[in-house]
Amino acid sequence: MHRKNLTEVTEFVFLGFSRFHEHQITLFVVFLILYTLILAGNVIIVTIIHIDHHLHTPMYFFLNILASSETMYTLVIIPRMLSSLVAQNQPISLAGCTTQMFFFVTLAINNCFLLTAMGYDRYVAICTPLRYTVIMSKKVCVQLMCGAFGIGLAMAAVQVTSIFTLPFCYRVVGHFFCDILPVMKLSCIDTTINEIINFVVSSFAILVPMGLVFISYVLIISTILKIASAEGRKKTFATCASHLTVVIVHYGCASIAYLKPKSENSVEQDLLLSVTYTIITPLLNPVVYSLRNKEVKDALRRAVGRNIS
Repeated sequence: MHRKNLTEVTEFVFLGFSRFHEHQITLFVVFLILYTLILAGNVIIVTIIHIDHHLHTPMYFFLNILASSETMYTLVIIPRMLSSLVAQNQPISLAGCTTQMFFFVTLAINNCFLLTAMGYDRYVAICTPLRYTVIMSKKVCVQLMCGAFGIGLAMAAVQVTSIFTLPFCYRVVGHFFCDILPVMKLSCIDTTINEIINFVVSSFAILVPMGLVFISYVLIISTILKIASAEGRKKTFATCASHLTVVIVHYGCASIAYLKPKSENSVEQDLLLSVTYTIITPLLNPVVYSLRNKEVKDALRRAVGRNIS
């Protein structure tokens, strides 16, 4: 019977936004516009960092990697979601679901640790400015980037192996992509051990980087408070404002989604939360760094000025 269940379910169907049947075209248009803005914003950030030598610093090296990672993160989820809004009940194979979950988890955890690396960069820049170029060398930046991606790969391997060794008896996923808990619910057997594994991995992937960023900002704020002039304090803190905004929203959404007790929310509330961390959070990165970051705005003006002239 165990083997029968394992081989019986070879594909899944997403329930997605079928509850909002009368609004699906509206949702498609709204999500398509937001997705276009995500792609355009991140492409602009990556391009401007590459062409403007003023932005060839460790901070913008990490921002460049984060923008690229966010773009791939949305590519894993949103095109399929848009497709399901137009043509319902499109199946996804077991292998396709496994692949989607693997890349989703890898990139999500990678983004968490990239934000930690960016927090460390701000700590070094503000607390030990004279040693900044020595500590944040190109080699160190590449090591931090590879470390973030390596942790993402390792954690994703654990998560995906834990989920897809389960026997599945049901094929309708109550979600719009292969997220961990909705797929786990399709299993024929008790998933307590798998839920514990998921909670441990999620706690590590969210609380460890969040704790490191918190420590960085405690040290940063204590250093800023020692600056004599109010203008100096304001100017120094401004270099952290964009990063801090993204960190609060990113870790906040991740914590609510993956560290809360078993959901007592309605399906609609869970879908809204999922839309927040798959669409709104990736959109926030280019918006915040474009509108609130003076160096990026200046680089954009220089690029536009060169093209006009």
